Amino acid sequence: MATKSKPKVAIMMGSKSDLEQMQSASDVLKELGVPHQVVVTSAHRSPDKTRRYVQDASRAGVQVFVVGAGRAAHLAGAVSAHTPLPVLGVPLESGALRGFDALLSTVQMPAGIPVGTLAIGSAGAENAGILAAQILSLSDKALAGRISARRAKKTKAVPGVIETVGGK
Repeated sequence: MATKSKPKVAIMMGSKSDLEQMQSASDVLKELGVPHQVVVTSAHRSPDKTRRYVQDASRAGVQVFVVGAGRAAHLAGAVSAHTPLPVLGVPLESGALRGFDALLSTVQMPAGIPVGTLAIGSAGAENAGILAAQILSLSDKALAGRISARRAKKTKAVPGVIETVGGK
């Protein structure tokens, strides 16, 4: 019987519909072999559940939180208020302002309650997954090697000169 590793990263979002944009965080963590858990909880609709999850996850071995939310997002800030662990915020594209409101809500945290803020949407989610793995790799040389190998593979995939135009 296979045993599951305890999650080291918690990927949190305010709504199941946010999964489409947050999936890339989970994908990169899977690729790098980082155990993680995906959770839907709301800072506004289920604040007690959010607080309990953050506190329980911290005690259970989660070391980094990756948190995505759209509109006037407060989930990342609510998570940061309940843990001294790193919180990486991903503003999600939604609503009339297409994520700009979420960006401002995520990046403009009061002093003492930090949230590391990434780009809006899927690119930000992927980078948050990578950054979470990089944080964990500070004490995991094998993970650091996998991250380096992934980066080398991505670099190798970038084409060189495609075409030379002009001249006599």
